[in-house]
Amino acid sequence: MSDLTREKPAHAPMDQFRAENGELLVGGIPLRRLAAQVGQTPFYAYDRALLDRRVAELRAALPAEIKIHYAMKANPMPAVVDHMAKLVDGIDVASANELKVALDSGANPHDISFAGPGKRTEELQRAVAAGILINIESFREVSELAAIQQATGWPARVAVRVNPDFELKSSGMKMSGGPKQFGVDAEAVPALLAKIGEAGLAFEGFHLFAGSQNLRPEAIVEAQRKCFELAVKLAEAAPSPVKFLNLGGGFGIPYFPGERRIDLTPIAANLADIVEEARQKFPQAEIVIELGRYLVGEAGIYVCKVVDKKVSRGHTFLVTDGGLHHHLSASGNFGQVIRKNYPVTVGDRADAPSGEAVSVVGPLCTPLDILADKMALPDAGPGNLIVVFQSGAYGATASPRGFLSHPDLVEVLV
Repeated sequence: MSDLTREKPAHAPMDQFRAENGELLVGGIPLRRLAAQVGQTPFYAYDRALLDRRVAELRAALPAEIKIHYAMKANPMPAVVDHMAKLVDGIDVASANELKVALDSGANPHDISFAGPGKRTEELQRAVAAGILINIESFREVSELAAIQQATGWPARVAVRVNPDFELKSSGMKMSGGPKQFGVDAEAVPALLAKIGEAGLAFEGFHLFAGSQNLRPEAIVEAQRKCFELAVKLAEAAPSPVKFLNLGGGFGIPYFPGERRIDLTPIAANLADIVEEARQKFPQAEIVIELGRYLVGEAGIYVCKVVDKKVSRGHTFLVTDGGLHHHLSASGNFGQVIRKNYPVTVGDRADAPSGEAVSVVGPLCTPLDILADKMALPDAGPGNLIVVFQSGAYGATASPRGFLSHPDLVEVLV
């Protein structure tokens, strides 16, 4: 077999979606019927039962004292946020527009937090007016919040986002350690806490987020332990007792060959120890983990339709009406150093055996527009529906949907 047609290894097993009579079921609806209901391809579909199940499994595994927050940057679709708001204990937003969606969902403002390294003055004003918790990430934000509080009389609730001097080992995206635009360097936090106290801001605690997309529980345990110990040390300089401690998230989901779902057992045991220690060191504090991808990623699929099948010098291409402009992550152009295939199948031929290695590509005039490269798939042609699994997070809003002005996608929660 030549390099051109050599099959790429199989993806991680996708067993969260069932198939019936050859069609993938999403929310219990056969894929072709769902496509007709949506009225077009491409589209994203999110299965609410899978969202329910993931949160329920997490609550069953973790200590009851641990609060679960949804990082809505993973998927800010309003219907998804509305649904998640009923399942979790709080929501983390990354912009004023996300804040509006979170408030519209009915989430309690007291349980909404706002993180981001470049908060504009008007965003800070809106956050203070809403009464949410603001994760301070610079000395400038202290000054601006103090001015807003003085001008309005509204208390500015704040926590400090800390940039630790360590990172989450083996994480897909490192958010701490070394120079970072996120948070305040740990060594500068005592001076920042003094400024917060002088300004009379309502200090509530700390936010520490070391990294994301990690499938190694031992790495997450180590990061959570270090984050807690750092918070204990920094609290010595705090202007008031810690009421809120966000230990971040980092829980990954499997995408690629050899990857498996993360084992929560050691993470839960470590968090139980942290909860016990926090009773002594932070008796007033809520201990929070903040998760995005882990909560919603496996519950979503991206669906596009084959519009052409062509052979070029012995290799078969399935050309679809979707691509990197809708799903930048699956194309390998969002965070991957070496491109690897997301889990992909022919969604209306789910029971058919895999055939030759083919490449699934989009309609854009760029060689980067690839959804599956040299992957063994069931035989497919024009009219068949291609499904990209693990698409519930960092999909529609993480993609350049205006690139080359092709038709936009639709999102549905079923």
